[in-house]
Amino acid sequence: MDVSPGERVKNVRCTRDSLRVDLLDGRAIIVPLAWYPRLLHATPQQRANWKIAGGGYGIHWPDVDEDLSVEGLLRGLPAPRVTVQAMAGAR
Repeated sequence: MDVSPGERVKNVRCTRDSLRVDLLDGRAIIVPLAWYPRLLHATPQQRANWKIAGGGYGIHWPDVDEDLSVEGLLRGLPAPRVTVQAMAGAR
C-alpha cells in the first residue's frame, strides 16, 4: 500500500478508549485504544507526549516506546499479538 503526501499526520488525540489521528488531507482515523496496549496502559500525560515521525507518516510516543504508522492505521492493523503477549508477560 502506497501512502500519498496528504496521508501525513496533522494531529493526534487520545481519549480513555480511542485514538484519533487527523491527516493533512482532512481524513480522521479513529481506532480503539485497546488495539495498542502500551497506549491503553499509559497515563494521559504519556499519551499526550507524541511526536510526528517518519517524515510525517508515523507517530512516536517516547514515554512508552510506541510507534505507529499511517499505513498500519489505514489498514486497520492492531498491535501484533506478540507485542500484546510480551506486554502481559512483562507485568
